[in-house]
Amino acid sequence: MQAQPRPAYNSIPTKTHFFVHIAKYKPIDEKKGHIGRDDVVRGLLKVAREVSDALSCGDPVVALESTIISHGMPYPQNLQTAKDVEAIIRENGAVPATIAILDGVPCIGLTDEQLERLAILGTKAQKTARRDIPHIIANGGNGATTVSATMFFASMVGIPLFVTGGIGGVHRHGEKTMDISSDLTELGRTPVAVISAGVKSILDIPRTLEYLETQGVPVAAYQTHELPSFFTESSGCKVPCRLDTPEQCAKLIYSSLSYGLGNGILITVPIPNEHAASGNLIESAIQRALKEARPCKISFVGGEGSGLKEGNSMIHTENISYIP
Repeated sequence: MQAQPRPAYNSIPTKTHFFVHIAKYKPIDEKKGHIGRDDVVRGLLKVAREVSDALSCGDPVVALESTIISHGMPYPQNLQTAKDVEAIIRENGAVPATIAILDGVPCIGLTDEQLERLAILGTKAQKTARRDIPHIIANGGNGATTVSATMFFASMVGIPLFVTGGIGGVHRHGEKTMDISSDLTELGRTPVAVISAGVKSILDIPRTLEYLETQGVPVAAYQTHELPSFFTESSGCKVPCRLDTPEQCAKLIYSSLSYGLGNGILITVPIPNEHAASGNLIESAIQRALKEARPCKISFVGGEGSGLKEGNSMIHTENISYIP
């Protein structure tokens, strides 16, 4: 019987649970043992039993970041959202693997107690990109993984699929500041497929696509020809590849990973139509803030966005999509 839809936050960009179908797609020789590489990671990380068993059996596993829990919303909403997202993945036949560093130990898959601890820590847990991993581990710290760190750890244990919200990109005026998210370089060197709601419109989306091309990263959009921009269905930027079914997504991922190209893949999924109006409201606020900030040479987009908290401001945390 079909599970009832439940609200999710934007790090699970959806119209369907298609990413679980992708995770289940395995036209491979399972005897090769390309996942669950316990001999590589023993002593370096802690892999949850549920995740380890799934990897050993070749069952689908979906990686999740943890920055959205610590930095994306307040407690206890962050905890409930994290549990809801994991439940959605389980209901659709896959195993969730939320990734974080706790007491200096990278954890692949969190218990309910660990999720609650991270949710309570909030911003006291350090936002962790690839560059931050060594010193957080060395100092026994707590780190909430961003896209780049989550991809790194997912690849380390053989999880080929990671679902997140908006990825980072080239910042506006990045040609002068060289402010480029490590998410993009990670996509260029780590063989993990990233399912995302696109690139946030506050960034320079055309230059982000150019940088991904330089990194050799395949970029595709689900059931559209344009790259979505997190809150809205379209950024106005064409993508080189359109995918219309979960099977097409899975075949693209398999083609890239099985030939050892060494890079990741970005598959973007636009916001569902029923939430587009709310997304457009947030987008208009972002554009207004950018316009007002430009002559002042300041950045206060975060403040402008937080001004929408009454009503639709938290769309990215709970109402943006429903997963059947």
